[in-house]
Amino acid sequence: MKRVALAVTLTLALGGGIGLSAQAGSAAPAVGTLATDRLARLDRVLQEYIDQNRVAGVVALVLRDGQPVYERAVGWSDKEAGRRMTTDTIFRIASQTKAITSVAILSLVEEGKVGLTDPVARFIPSFAKSVVATRNESGVATVPAKRAITIRDLLTHTAGLSYGTQTEVAAAYEAKGLGPAAGFGWYTADKNEPICDTMERLGTLPLVAQPGEAWVYGYNTDVLGCVVERASGVPLDEFVRTRITDRLGMKDTSFFLSAQQRDRLAAVYGSGADGRIVRSPAGPKGQGDYVDGPRRSFAGGAGLLSTARDYARFLEMIRNGGILNDVRILAPRTVRLMTTNQVGSLHSSFGLGFGLGFETTDRYGANGMDSEGSFGWAGAYGTTYRVDPEARLVLVMMIQLLPNATDIGTKFPTLVYQSLVDRPHQRSR
Repeated sequence: MKRVALAVTLTLALGGGIGLSAQAGSAAPAVGTLATDRLARLDRVLQEYIDQNRVAGVVALVLRDGQPVYERAVGWSDKEAGRRMTTDTIFRIASQTKAITSVAILSLVEEGKVGLTDPVARFIPSFAKSVVATRNESGVATVPAKRAITIRDLLTHTAGLSYGTQTEVAAAYEAKGLGPAAGFGWYTADKNEPICDTMERLGTLPLVAQPGEAWVYGYNTDVLGCVVERASGVPLDEFVRTRITDRLGMKDTSFFLSAQQRDRLAAVYGSGADGRIVRSPAGPKGQGDYVDGPRRSFAGGAGLLSTARDYARFLEMIRNGGILNDVRILAPRTVRLMTTNQVGSLHSSFGLGFGLGFETTDRYGANGMDSEGSFGWAGAYGTTYRVDPEARLVLVMMIQLLPNATDIGTKFPTLVYQSLVDRPHQRSR
């Protein structure tokens, strides 16, 4: 591909968003401070994944200072139906739900209805007698937890609570309809019961580590979703809608879709043995029950659907210290807790940490070209995002690929950062 300047006009319904026009030129013109000829490389790479049949379709969105500098919808939202990908396509965002539920619980912390050091058993009594599965010479045994699981443990994934797929606990979880019995462990959209009923049952199952002693990814944020319901007195979907998504103008973010939205939901594919996409079947390990399901289980850890534009609005609120367009969701100090490493080296030993809901970049180079102080996460269906306060960037990429054998999730941010031509801030040492 020739090195040509990218000419693009973007007009987004991002509330306060403006139309941006980048004109062609010979000296690497910039959109903001992203060189448009360099950013054009991202167009080529995204299209290659489509042309090689490694991804069905992609939506990529980049904000700088809250304004869109790149937006592309490439490929197919449903290849078999001949439906093209569009910028308002709706995606299953899986674990990107966790950040929104974390904001919900922290808003209750700000109101004094929940405390970070509260034991979760205050809200879900079955967690009062947690046990931990351990291996010994005769097999698997359980020992009492050394201390109670707290709200902070759940926010930081240090409660010892997994998705129940480890061999020492898998059978117990499956017997309770969790872990291997629930899709990939985290899927609950087909459950015909409120999430708190599921979480009460979860509280009777063994942990895989002592609270506070290890970083273990699992049902932590689903438990927090139940805490939101118990502390607020309203279902999680209603709390998220009235306290977060409606206020931020996130009109396409919900746990289940209306029949009218069905044709905007991207189909799920998986990477086949040859790396090419294969359409996923119906059911919990495929397309899921996000339209025709029972609509009773609101999974705070993995249940939401959204668009790139909606999720970018949410992230821009976080980047702004809890406020967007004069709508304040959280206080700046609460956001700082969310986006600062709270677990030391439990999450990693090479410069990544974990705050109260986000993975944090604590060392330049630990996560590609992210600045120190950046944060983000991803979803099981291949969606991913990053927020870089130092570079004033929000990056969102949406695909639906599970399992995902591609490297598109790492190439996307790299291609955005290599187009950033302003000099990075030099931190004092």
